[in-house]
Amino acid sequence: MELSWQRPEEDWTGVSHAKLAGWLVFYALFLLHAVTNNTGFLILDHVNLVIHEAGHFFFSWFGNTIGILGGTLGELLVPLLIAAYFFWHRDTAGTSFAAFWFFENFLYIGTYMADARALALPLVGSCEHDWELLFGQWGLLAHDRTIGGATRDIGWLGMLATVAWLAWMSWHNGDAGCRGEPWR
Repeated sequence: MELSWQRPEEDWTGVSHAKLAGWLVFYALFLLHAVTNNTGFLILDHVNLVIHEAGHFFFSWFGNTIGILGGTLGELLVPLLIAAYFFWHRDTAGTSFAAFWFFENFLYIGTYMADARALALPLVGSCEHDWELLFGQWGLLAHDRTIGGATRDIGWLGMLATVAWLAWMSWHNGDAGCRGEPWR
């Protein structure tokens, strides 16, 4: 058996109208949860927090600054790598979910960044605030709210674009999606 790094020219998997409806309901409910949540910590962030803390451990091998940044890197890399896997295999729904998850991380990352001076968020693992340390080190502490807000905006735009991409892929697919057949 020969391994090849070339992606086979496969068609994208179809998303039936029923599956699309299910995914759209899921995304709508999640986005409603995100819009109405005033804590800045969403239900999916419980999973992200575990990945964030593991990221500190794994990236700490590359130095102090990367170790501090490693939490954020970890919570972005995990869904990004999963999205890449599904993209490689041309799985429409899987790519969409992993991309949505990737961008959802930006909401809490932005909230965490914006808290760098206020230090109001509860911390896990240590008493040190990642973004207070990083922004202080980089001379950006006075801009924490602006950077955090822009980061949250990226998250919202990315999540909405991901949902639009899923809908476009499903509708572009036409009848093939109803049969669950692959398409290009």
